[in-house]
Amino acid sequence: MHRFYLPPAACQQQPLTLSGREAHHALNVLRIRPGERVAVLNGAGEEFLCEVQEARRREVTLKLVQTHTLAPLPYAVTLLQAVTKGKMMEVIVQKATELGAHRIVPILSARSVAHIEEGDAANKTEKWKATAIEAIKQCGCAWLPRVEPPQTPQGFLARGDKCELSLIASLQRDARHPREYFESFMAESKRRPASVGVWVGPEGDFTPAEFNAVRASGALPITLGELVLPSVAARLVRFWSSLFLPLPTTQEWGEDRGEGHPHERPSSPRPSPPSDGGEGVF
Repeated sequence: MHRFYLPPAACQQQPLTLSGREAHHALNVLRIRPGERVAVLNGAGEEFLCEVQEARRREVTLKLVQTHTLAPLPYAVTLLQAVTKGKMMEVIVQKATELGAHRIVPILSARSVAHIEEGDAANKTEKWKATAIEAIKQCGCAWLPRVEPPQTPQGFLARGDKCELSLIASLQRDARHPREYFESFMAESKRRPASVGVWVGPEGDFTPAEFNAVRASGALPITLGELVLPSVAARLVRFWSSLFLPLPTTQEWGEDRGEGHPHERPSSPRPSPPSDGGEGVF
C-alpha cells in the first residue's frame, strides 16, 4: 500500500487532501486512481487508512476509512551527529528516522570535513527534513523526528538541553558498551531513561576541547565494538540494536531479578528494518 505524509494540522480537516509534492508523486509517479486505498502518516503517531475519492490535476482527495494510533519507542533518542561530507548525512538522517529517532541535531565540529555556509544552513535543514519524511513513508514509522538546524557543539551545550542519559561515541579506553549504562540507570532509577542523547563525531573524531566539553556536560563514553564498520550509518544501526534488545521491566528488575529467563518487555511498535541505502551495513 502506498504511503503519504501530511502534517498533523492538515490531518484535522476532512476529507484529507494531498497537494504539492505529495500530490505530484501520487498522480504522476504512482498514478493512483479513485477507489484505491492508501495510508497517510502525520508524523505524530497516527496512520490513516484512506480511500481515494478524487484524483484531480494537482490534488488528491482522500476519504478517511480508519485511524491507527501507534505508541512511540521506549526512549526518545536525540542523535547529535557531526555533519559528514557528500550524501552520507542524508543516509544517516534516513537510517536514524527508520530506526525511530526522536530528534536529529547536525553538529558542526571543528574537524568536520563538510563545511556549511551560514546562508546554506536553512536549505540543508529543509533537505534533511525532506529526507526524514521520505524515510517514514518508506518504512511506515508513524513518528517523524525533529531535524534541527546545524550548530556547533558549544552552541548546543549552551542551550542547557539535557537528556536523562547522555552518551558520546569514544575510542578511549574507559568507553563502555551502551547497554551497561542502561542497566546502571535502571538499577538506580528502577525505570528506563525517558530521553537519551547520543553524540557521534566526524571521521577524525571531535577535537579534545569539544570532547571534554561534551563529557563535562554529563555525557558518558560508549564504544560500538572493536570492529571498525564501513560507515557511520553502520555504527548507527549497531548502536540502535543495543538499545532495543529486551531489558527488564521495573518489576522484573526487583524481586524477580536473576530467576529464570527475563520476561519479554511489553510489546511496542518497532521501526521496520532500514531500507537498502546502497551500502552494506553488516
